[in-house]
Amino acid sequence: MKETVNTLGAPEAIGPYSQANVFGDLIFTSGQIPIDPATGEFAAADIEGQTAQCLKNVAAILEAAGADLPCVLKTTVFLADINDFAAMNAVYARFFGTSALPARSAVQVAALPKGALVEIEAVACRRR
Repeated sequence: MKETVNTLGAPEAIGPYSQANVFGDLIFTSGQIPIDPATGEFAAADIEGQTAQCLKNVAAILEAAGADLPCVLKTTVFLADINDFAAMNAVYARFFGTSALPARSAVQVAALPKGALVEIEAVACRRR
């Protein structure tokens, strides 16, 4: 049975979707843009700060679902400009480290909600 996840630790959904859904031990997050849930505004104007906030939002949702970043199996990174890949990747590496890395896709898109530079979604498993 599907379980919906909602937490105040991440921005509220800005449309008709949930922050995440859990099915069995799998957690599927919605894409997270760099909104600081405390202010409702972008946490930063640069790709590094926006990437960090996206991953903080993902981490907060995972925590609410009974997981954490080491539980992430796969991420998808959407970039407004693929030229930001190296800078995004450096921040991403700080969050995920160097071992047991999740699978990942990263693509450039025409535009992201609210003019964000990056959006990140994740699939994870609950902690055992």
